[in-house]
Amino acid sequence: MASAAVAHGTDDHASAAAAGVWLVEAWVLAGLLLAAGLYASGLFRLWSGAGRGAGVAEGRAACFAAGLALLCLALLSPLDALGAELFSAHMVQHEMMMLGAAPLLVAGRPLPVFLWAFPEHCRHRIAGATRLPAVHRTWRALSSPFSAWSLHAVVLWAWHVPRLFQAGLESEFVHACQHASFLASALLFWSSLNRSAARRGQAAAVLSLLTTAIHTGMLGALLTFSTHAWYPLYAGTAPRWGMAALEDQQLGGLIMWVPAGFLFVAAGLAAAAKAIGQERERAA
Repeated sequence: MASAAVAHGTDDHASAAAAGVWLVEAWVLAGLLLAAGLYASGLFRLWSGAGRGAGVAEGRAACFAAGLALLCLALLSPLDALGAELFSAHMVQHEMMMLGAAPLLVAGRPLPVFLWAFPEHCRHRIAGATRLPAVHRTWRALSSPFSAWSLHAVVLWAWHVPRLFQAGLESEFVHACQHASFLASALLFWSSLNRSAARRGQAAAVLSLLTTAIHTGMLGALLTFSTHAWYPLYAGTAPRWGMAALEDQQLGGLIMWVPAGFLFVAAGLAAAAKAIGQERERAA
């Protein structure tokens, strides 16, 4: 992940970003390789037994691969180092994770594929554990449209509170928690939308997407029109790139407000169109 500006020194990050250096953190790379390995192994076992495209279509597998590629770009590329220098770059990194990688990973249906990576006796044990009443109830509660929407919103707004965001810049551990919670809440959010769509609950999906566009747009507008910089630590790094800290913040706010909001609205309209089509089919 983007190393903390204070914890690791800004000069190193400025040099790495300017030189286009990929800063590879071992635990991030290990997590990405583990996810890729489990998915590839599970897909191979599933398709070798039932035929190519069985259980998980080739398009879904491609979505998962694209999602992992976006995560690599967000967490390992020079954008990672630039995020320690510029708030706007940090915002691009977050949006790549939450609006790019997360929905693509969810579209790849990773959990069933991961399960197939294990030997048969392990698969039965894991599947049995997921059917335990406590586990089942917890998952249903967390992945319901309202819960997933709420967690996503709380995580997003809480981490942009100046004190918490600054803590992420000062501590590598806090910064890792920030990125992990962003990704986890986004995965839960997009999973809930997929569940709603599978159960013909398009109205819930439309409501979740459009209200998310509204509240993220509000946060973006607050960042854009603020008359003071929320995150003073960027005051020492943004001028390296020809911007004042406030200008950098306003650019980051615009990124959250306009392109990110557009994607949420577009997804909401697509879900609405699908809902209308389903109603017409039922009426016919």
